[in-house]
Amino acid sequence: MKLETKEELEKELTIIAKWEKDQKGLWFWERIGRIPFKLLDKLTPDFIQKKLGVMLDEIGSYIQNGGKYLTKEAHILSQLQAKVPELNINDLEDVSSIPLHIMDSVSQDIKTSGSKLATVQGATTGIGGIFTLAIDIPLLLGMSIKTLQDIAITYGFNPRDRQERIFIVKCLQFTTSDVVGKKALLNELSNMNQTDSQSKREIASELQGWREVVYTYRDQFGWKKLLQMVPVAGIIFGAITNRSMIADIADTGIMLYKKRRILERIQEPIAKN
Repeated sequence: MKLETKEELEKELTIIAKWEKDQKGLWFWERIGRIPFKLLDKLTPDFIQKKLGVMLDEIGSYIQNGGKYLTKEAHILSQLQAKVPELNINDLEDVSSIPLHIMDSVSQDIKTSGSKLATVQGATTGIGGIFTLAIDIPLLLGMSIKTLQDIAITYGFNPRDRQERIFIVKCLQFTTSDVVGKKALLNELSNMNQTDSQSKREIASELQGWREVVYTYRDQFGWKKLLQMVPVAGIIFGAITNRSMIADIADTGIMLYKKRRILERIQEPIAKN
C-alpha cells in the first residue's frame, strides 16, 4: 500500500504546528476554571483527598510497570486490519506500513467511542453530586490513560514500553496545563523524537514531578465539577465535562503521536541511505 510522499508528510506537519500554536492560548474561562478547587482545597472532603492519594500511587505504578491500566493492543490492531484488509496486521511492526489517513480514521473512532462512554459515565456519577465525585475522578483518569494508549497503538507505538508510558503521562499533563506549562511540555515531548540517551534521561528526570498530573487533573474540573457536586444538576454538567475532557485528551494524543510517526517516516529514507 502506497504511503505518503515527503511533501504530503510536511503538509501534515504544518497542520500539527498550527494546532500546537493554538494550544498555547488559554481561554479566560479556563483560567477562572482553575480557581475554585485551589480556594476550596482545604474544604475538600477527606474521602476525596484519600482518593487523590490512591491516584498518585496508581500513576506511579503505571509508569513503572503499566499496572492495571495497560490496554490490549489486539482490539486496536483488529480495527486497523478492518480498514486495510489487503494487509496483514499482526503486530505493531505491521502498523508502520499503514497510511496515515487510516491511522487517523481509527484514532477518530477511538475519540468518538471514548467521548460517548465518558458522557454516560459523567452523567451517572453526577447523580450523587459530591459523593460520587470521588468515583468519577479516578474513572476519568483511567479512561484518559486508556484512550492515549489506544491512540499510541494506532500510530504504531507500544504503551508497554516504559518510555512510552512516560510520554502518555506527559500528554495528560499537557492537556490540563496552563500556557506556560504547555510551552515547556511541547519542548519535552519534542525531545521524545530524539534517540540519544541523554535526552531520554532528561525526560525521565522531568517526570519526578508527575504528581502534578493528579492535581492539575483535579484543578481542571474547576467550577464545572463544582456544579457536578449538586445532585441531579450534576448529571448534565458531569456528562458535558467528561465528554469534553476525553475529546481534548484524544486530540492531544492524535496530534502528538501523529507528529512522531510523520517525523519517523520523513527520516526513514535518510536511515536507508
